[in-house]
Amino acid sequence: MFDDLLALDIFQYQSRHNALYRQYLSLLGVSPEAITRVEEIPFLPIRFFKSHPVQTGAWEPALAFASSGTTAAATSRHLLRDSGFYRRNARRGFAHFYGPVEDYCVLALLPSYLERSGSSLVFMAEDFIRQSRYPESGFFLYNTKELIGILADCKKNAVPTLLLGVSFALWELAEQYPMDLGGLAIMETGGMKGRRREITRKELHSILMAAFRVETIHSEYGMTELLSQAYSRGGGLFRPAPTMRVLAREITDPFALQQSGKTGALNIIDLANLDTISFIATDDLGRVYEDGSFEVLGRLDASDARGCNLLVQDV
Repeated sequence: MFDDLLALDIFQYQSRHNALYRQYLSLLGVSPEAITRVEEIPFLPIRFFKSHPVQTGAWEPALAFASSGTTAAATSRHLLRDSGFYRRNARRGFAHFYGPVEDYCVLALLPSYLERSGSSLVFMAEDFIRQSRYPESGFFLYNTKELIGILADCKKNAVPTLLLGVSFALWELAEQYPMDLGGLAIMETGGMKGRRREITRKELHSILMAAFRVETIHSEYGMTELLSQAYSRGGGLFRPAPTMRVLAREITDPFALQQSGKTGALNIIDLANLDTISFIATDDLGRVYEDGSFEVLGRLDASDARGCNLLVQDV
């Protein structure tokens, strides 16, 4: 269960020891001491991961995750103090919904991510593969027929299996190799931009369910700027890991929260981002419900792949 008191403690810590966030709060005229509720915390626009090193405290990065982008200016960078902490947190988040990852045969179909460096998704998938007790676990780039064979064997032998794939690659697999994968967990991670015709998550899931003869398609929600993930067991309704809470803000007023169930831009609290920033105003559109679950509906208009639509003075 998400801990609001811990979130407030982390806010106070980061407001003092994160120079960028401290200056941002100062420009907004916000006194950290006056913040007594999570809903009052100002969220840092995600675009600052592109233009500034986002860091709380003084430490040397052990690793940096980077988003996709055509230029250095278009790339977000998330500095990590301890890569082992990210691995442990990702495992705990997955296990919260699915049980220990070592119990799964993990098959990763992430071509666009494997072909560049610094992907947090590849880093997580690589750790999941190493944790798996099934030697068939692995990445699949051009060896599609090998993947099909392993999937068929897993289906035949009732092996608990996670097929983790970027959306366009799963779509291509469904078109070229439709097969009965009933009982296996097929999980899409998003990632259609520039590779296939843009369709809704609902449309994609319908295509995959029909091709693979499964009752539901799972989804993973994460990003370069987060160390925690959310998961959907079907229908595109995500539930955040215990270290994560999602709120919606009004589109026309970035400092006002949206009502439950109404469309807004998503604000994310990630308690695992202790060494960077735990309060991020994303460019994703969605709806957040009373029980903490949420949907992702798309992107803010006029925002780029990792930009920000907030009219706030640059720090």
